[in-house]
Amino acid sequence: MTDTTPATEGTDTLTRLEQEGEIAADYLEGLLDIADLDGDIDMDVEADRAAVSIISDSTSRDLQKLVGREGEVLEALQELTRLAVHRETGDRSRLMLDIAGFRARKREELSELGAKAAEEAKGTGQPVKLDPMTPFERKVVHDAVAAAGLRSESEGEEPQRRVVVLPA
Repeated sequence: MTDTTPATEGTDTLTRLEQEGEIAADYLEGLLDIADLDGDIDMDVEADRAAVSIISDSTSRDLQKLVGREGEVLEALQELTRLAVHRETGDRSRLMLDIAGFRARKREELSELGAKAAEEAKGTGQPVKLDPMTPFERKVVHDAVAAAGLRSESEGEEPQRRVVVLPA
């Protein structure tokens, strides 16, 4: 029986997430080669999940093809990348993929939306229902609402699941 302390568990988790990032980076590099697109892969670990970004030095809009309308292609590529990681490791991955800074910009917009909805709920004393969102989008809004000191919950069924900001 091995002795695992919280410190070694944290190291093991970090190593596993770095391995996920490397597997994902290899997969995405192959995809970029097949699609004949230029892009650099950046790997990190954020909030207990591997984070991989495809960035480009050029101002070309080539990577926008991999984002798609409202991030639809990005979501699909993220799922394919997660499947590639799962195939290699046997473990389910929560990897986050960003392309050309799309998710970073979206995160900022959603944080602002969550803060505004929290202010509205505080001001009116009424729940504020937002439009349907993806799980990623809902998580960002929930975090922004919590940072504003209010509670929120999700309601509905996918793909119509939405955030409801509750007054204090």
